[in-house]
Amino acid sequence: MRQPKPEWLKAKAPVGENFHNLKKLARNLGLHTVCESAQCPNIGECWNHRTATFMLLGDICTRRCGFCAVPKGRPGPIDWDEPGRVAEAVAALGLKHAVITSVNRDDDNVGGARIFAETIRAIRELTPDCRVEVLIPDFQGREDALRIVLEAKPEVLNHNTETVPRLYRAVRSGARYQRTLDLLANAKQFSPGTVTKSGLMAGLGETMEELIEVFRDLGTRGVDILTVGQYLRPSRDHLPIARFYTPEEFLQIKNEAMRFGFRHVESGPLVRSSYHAHEQAAATAPAQGWR
Repeated sequence: MRQPKPEWLKAKAPVGENFHNLKKLARNLGLHTVCESAQCPNIGECWNHRTATFMLLGDICTRRCGFCAVPKGRPGPIDWDEPGRVAEAVAALGLKHAVITSVNRDDDNVGGARIFAETIRAIRELTPDCRVEVLIPDFQGREDALRIVLEAKPEVLNHNTETVPRLYRAVRSGARYQRTLDLLANAKQFSPGTVTKSGLMAGLGETMEELIEVFRDLGTRGVDILTVGQYLRPSRDHLPIARFYTPEEFLQIKNEAMRFGFRHVESGPLVRSSYHAHEQAAATAPAQGWR
């Protein structure tokens, strides 16, 4: 049966001058944002603060994950001019912390990694003092693709775990739990100075014990930042919500996670990977500061 949305999950409708200006900027530059494609509930708050997560490699994903609102299908060719347009948008917004993600491009994992790297370099060229956070796909486990991204030296490398191992087949089509753990461990091994980050959704049918096991696995891989938020069903074609967690339960989740060595944990009903990303990064900046 359909459950009514609790009061703590009701976000304000997106309005305001900054919201409309950012939307116009993205359209004029032919860019996509995961904020829109994934129907993020925080879009109004973030866009009014001139914060957006740009989505590379088009808006068509090659996977069919059961939770995700991003359109699926056969993507077009890679747009090699896209990094420059993203950098232009970051400069126009005057961002100090830019978050860049992408759809899965299993048709060309190395090409996708190169677009990430070129975007990082293009942002640095136009906005040298801007921190860059990337939220990457798993590149089907290809270490050469991961190295390409890390060689461009993003300050934060994020790859979301999304859910517990038992639910992977239904939730993350084409993904593997061990592959995710290996990617996060390799990121620390290949680039020890890079802050690593991962996120999970709650409410897909997992137990608290299963969540804690994932926290343990991520902690032992040296992950610095963890985000945990409530899963919200984008449509009737997506996985149903098993339950709504209360704000008090999210506080309990944070307290449990902190036992495993994370340097920062963001846990709450409306938390998403990029929510308050600049504050998360600041909390984990190296003692000597960023570059």
